[in-house]
Parts: sequence; structure tokens; C-alpha cells
Amino acid sequence: MSIFHGMNTTASALTAQRLRMDVISSNMAHVDTTRAKQVNGEWVPYQRKSVTLSAQEGGFSKFLNVAMGSNSKSAVGNGVKVTEIKDDTETPFKLVYDPTHPDANEDGYVSMPNVDPLKEMVDLMSATRSYEANVTVFNANKAMLTKALEIGK
Repeated sequence: MSIFHGMNTTASALTAQRLRMDVISSNMAHVDTTRAKQVNGEWVPYQRKSVTLSAQEGGFSKFLNVAMGSNSKSAVGNGVKVTEIKDDTETPFKLVYDPTHPDANEDGYVSMPNVDPLKEMVDLMSATRSYEANVTVFNANKAMLTKALEIGK
């Protein structure tokens, strides 16, 4: 185990949460985008994106599991990684009645993105708080390493 293992673990979480905030910001920016991409020759609205995180696997977690008598394959203390950024295909597009809109169908309804600003704000607050907590952990780890170096003087 490296002296910087804790910092590397926290850095992976900071990177993952930053990417989460970027994806959420992109969702909020496209809340009114009715022409995101073409599918079968027709324009479809922007689809909400979400980030999937998973535990990083590595040698140290295997060491901890053996030392604690566990046979699980959980990655204890190795941080997180982004597994995928996927489109939300389960939530339907919102239909808004606006016959003057250029993308309105023959009944006057426009398909709007499946982005819910309230949900995005809650996700953004969660990602921000997680980021702030990891910054605190990083600073505490840095302070401990600094004190350890002062002992050697």
C-alpha cells in the first residue's frame, strides 16, 4: 500500500463526481432541445443521460479481504470509476401542446426531452455534497501526511 493510496482513492471519487456534475449540467442545458439527433430520418428530442459508478478493483482490496477473513470481491478502499454514461430510454418524452412550434406533430403536440429540472437539481446537490465531502477527506489526508513528515524532522 502506497502512502498516497488514500489520496488516490479520494481523487477517483472527485473525478467521478465532477463528471456526474458535467452530465447533469448537460441535461439542464438541453431541457428544451427538440432536435438532438436523427433516428430513421426523423429528429428526436434530447434524452436524459445518467452516470453509472462502480467500485474499482485492485490488489489492496484483495489484501484487505484476506486480512479480514472475507472472500467477497468488493473493492474496499480503491475508489470508484465511471462504468458508463447511458441514455434514459425508460422515461417517455413529454408532450407539450404548441401548434406554432416548428416540431409540432399534426395534432399540435411537441415531443420535449425527458429531463426533469427538479430531479436534475436534486442530483446536482447530491453530487456537489459528495464532491465537498471528498475534498474534506483529501485535505484531512494531506494534513496527516504533512504531520507525519514533521515527525521525521
